[in-house]
Amino acid sequence: MTQIFLIVFRKFFIVFFIILFCYQQLAAQYNVPLYTSYTTDVARTKMKQGLINYSIGQNFLLPLSDSTEENWEEAFDAMEVMEYSTPFTQSKVRSAFDSLESRSISFQRALLEVAYSNYPGKFLSYSESLLQKTSDPKIFAMCAEYLIQSNKSESVKDRISKELHEKFSDSAYKNPILYMLQTRLSPDKIHEHSVNKILPEIFSKEFLPHQEVMYSLQRKNRDYPGMVIIRNTDGNFVTDSTGKIFTVTQLARSITNLPGYLTNGNTPQGIFKMYGFKVSMGNFIGPTANVQLGMPVELSLQKFFDDTNILDSTWTMDYYQKLIPKNLQDFLPLYESYYAGLAGRSEIIAHGTTIDPSYYLGKPYYPLTPTDGCLCTKEIWNGKRIESDQQKLVNGLLKAGGANGYCVVIEIDDKQAPVTLKDVISYLPK
Repeated sequence: MTQIFLIVFRKFFIVFFIILFCYQQLAAQYNVPLYTSYTTDVARTKMKQGLINYSIGQNFLLPLSDSTEENWEEAFDAMEVMEYSTPFTQSKVRSAFDSLESRSISFQRALLEVAYSNYPGKFLSYSESLLQKTSDPKIFAMCAEYLIQSNKSESVKDRISKELHEKFSDSAYKNPILYMLQTRLSPDKIHEHSVNKILPEIFSKEFLPHQEVMYSLQRKNRDYPGMVIIRNTDGNFVTDSTGKIFTVTQLARSITNLPGYLTNGNTPQGIFKMYGFKVSMGNFIGPTANVQLGMPVELSLQKFFDDTNILDSTWTMDYYQKLIPKNLQDFLPLYESYYAGLAGRSEIIAHGTTIDPSYYLGKPYYPLTPTDGCLCTKEIWNGKRIESDQQKLVNGLLKAGGANGYCVVIEIDDKQAPVTLKDVISYLPK
C-alpha cells in the first residue's frame, strides 16, 4: 500500500512540477528581452526613404486609372503615417480630386481620409460637390466631416443635416453611420452628464461586477494622451510596487483623427470585450504582447458576454444596454463602440508600437504614435526594446488576473493636457 502511495505521489509531483514550469514559462514570456531588426536607426532611415521614394514617389508617377487606384491609395497611406506633405504630393491629391466622382468607393474613401488628415480645408469645393452627389452613407459622412472640420457653424451643420434627410430619408435613422453623423451635427440633442456623475458610476463595484476592467480615460482632444487604470474582479484597483494606483499612458488617437464611428477613426468610447493576449507579426505593432479587444456586433453575443447559454445570434441595443448603469443609459458616448461595431469597424486592440516616433516630433502626443484607431502605449526601440509602457500594461493586467473582462474607453473632459491620476483620483472608491 505504501509503495502504491509513493508511486502515485511521485507521479503527482512530476505533473505538478511540469505545470509549475509551464506556468513560469508563460509568465516569463512577457518579460523576455526583445529585438527587432526593423527598428534600428539604419533600418528606419531605409524605411523612410522607401516610403518617400517608392510608396509615394513611384506610385504617384503612375497615371491615375482604375488599375492604379491601389497604388495611389498606398501613397495616401504612407503620407498619413509620416504626416508627409510637399507641393508635389499636394498637386497629386488635387489631381485625384479632379476625377473623384468617377472613382471607386474605396478610392474616394482613401482620398477623403488623406485630405482630412493632411490637408484640412484645402479641398472644400470638391467635398461639397461629392456630398451632394454620392449615395454612399460612409462617403457622405466623410464629406460632411471634412466640411465641418473647417467650419463648425450652425448654418453649415443645418445645411448638411437637411441634405442628409432629403437624400437618405428613413435610412438616416437606421444606418449607424448616418445616425452617428446626425449626433455630431446636432450635439445639443445629446444628454450631457458631468464627469462628477460618470466616473463614480463606472468606477463602482456595481458596474460590470466581478469582471476585470481596463479603463482608458481620455480627453475629447485626442492629441493629448490618455491614461489606463485597472480594476480586478474583486472591484479593487491594481496598485504598483509602492502601493499607488497603477497607471500607464495610452493614446486613443488615430492617424486620421476622424471620429470613432468611421473606419480608421479615433478609438470609439464605450465598452469593449477584453479576451486575452496575442503577439503581432506586424512591423508597426511589434512583438510585445497586445491585448485583444472586440466590439459589440464584431463579436458574437456569446463571446462578448462570455456566455454560451445565449441562444440569440442577433445583436440589439437592449443587450448592450444591460452593461451600462441605469443612471447613464441616456449618455450616448457610452454607445459609440456599439454603433462603431454596427457600422463594421473591427480589429481595435491595445498594443505597443515600433513606428518611428520621430515622424511626430513636436506633436502633443510625442513620443507616442497614432494608429488606425487602436489604443496604443509608448515604446522606445533601437533594435532592442529600450522602454515599454505596453509591457507595464501587460504586467498590470496579469496582476489583476489576466486580460479577461472588459475595457471601457471614456472621455473625461476637454482639458488641453494629458490625463493624469490627479484628474480622477477623487472619483475612485475610498
